[in-house]
Amino acid sequence: MAYSYKGAIEFGLVYIPITLSSCVKNNDIGFNMIDKNTMSRIKYKKTCVDCNEKEVKNEDIVKGYQYEKGKYVIFTDKDFEKIKTEKDKSITIEQFVDLNEVDPIYFDRSYYVQPVGADKAFNLLLEAMKKQNKAGIAKSVLGTKETLILIRAAGDTMLLNTMFFEEEIQAAPTIKQSKLSKKELDLASSLISQMTAKFEIDKFKDEYNEKLKKAIKRKIAGNDIVEPKEKKQGARIINIMEALQKSLKPEKKRVRAK
Repeated sequence: MAYSYKGAIEFGLVYIPITLSSCVKNNDIGFNMIDKNTMSRIKYKKTCVDCNEKEVKNEDIVKGYQYEKGKYVIFTDKDFEKIKTEKDKSITIEQFVDLNEVDPIYFDRSYYVQPVGADKAFNLLLEAMKKQNKAGIAKSVLGTKETLILIRAAGDTMLLNTMFFEEEIQAAPTIKQSKLSKKELDLASSLISQMTAKFEIDKFKDEYNEKLKKAIKRKIAGNDIVEPKEKKQGARIINIMEALQKSLKPEKKRVRAK
């Protein structure tokens, strides 16, 4: 796995050099943009707005902040690094929290944490968090952005989740509350109970991705894509009680012991 970060975790006076590698790999099937008449790939050019749309090379492109219309100050990679303090360059744990207190809505990306030399300090932190079911909350500047971070144990693995700040989460939409009867709630609870099973991630597969791969093979072989035959669904049930009752599986009859 390619490392995406090399730095350190600090908590108290303990310093643990680490690397991060992404937990997620991209399984998306890539498609190119093609001119349907010439079957040639479409190319995107970076052009200069004020110089007759002249193409600009990557090495001539810099970051600029517009402080007045048409006026910019230029920032280089060295400028961004100069702003960072030593604390910004490390992942400094500011406090520990109960893991179940953290709403998953704040999670962004996940990374595996690996120690670089300080194995004992790394394992000590991992085991202590696991024992108390705690997670470390930290901040660090990754790239050019300060990032909120959660560090947690997952079995014998340490995971790091980048998180959104509170101001980055939009307010939830207002939903009109409905008056529910006890019978409706009981039926809905029974349906949920019937559909409840242990969460096993390997049972869930990307079925559309597999269909797409088969469709690509058919196209390469010169065959048309065949639309799958599906059973027609009955009319949607509008009455909620009727829909719940028809959704429930009949209970198995108990056999009386002889």
